Amino acid sequence: MIGLAGLAGVAATGVVLARSERQRRAYTPEEIRARLHERAAEATKATDSPQ
Repeated sequence: MIGLAGLAGVAATGVVLARSERQRRAYTPEEIRARLHERAAEATKATDSPQ
């Protein structure tokens, strides 16, 4: 039983990784660039704002 549960866990992890990889590859280079610019701007705002 423990072996089957471990196998099911490994299979589920593989499915999740495959799904995220498909979603990542669905982005165009322009979309990736735009997202990176947005994240950089947010990070800059967070470090520049006084606390």
